[in-house]
Amino acid sequence: MEVNNNGTPYNPGDIVYVFYRNPHTQDVANVQSAAVVNHPDQPDQLALFLYETYYPLTNDTAVYASEADAIQAYEHYFGEF
Repeated sequence: MEVNNNGTPYNPGDIVYVFYRNPHTQDVANVQSAAVVNHPDQPDQLALFLYETYYPLTNDTAVYASEADAIQAYEHYFGEF
């Protein structure tokens, strides 16, 4: 299965970049790499594997194919990286 995020298809094994908020300090966000994988509980769906946790990969998830693209978007939304 592939999810199309902004015209980009993702497949298991892809490495992508996302914004990740520190769960202990909500005003801290970082750009973090994540792996696209088959969801272990729902094999027909894709997930992001990040910090030993599976997150649903949907068209509503902001996912970037390169770290440079993620940093550019981060600076647009949060200010200087």
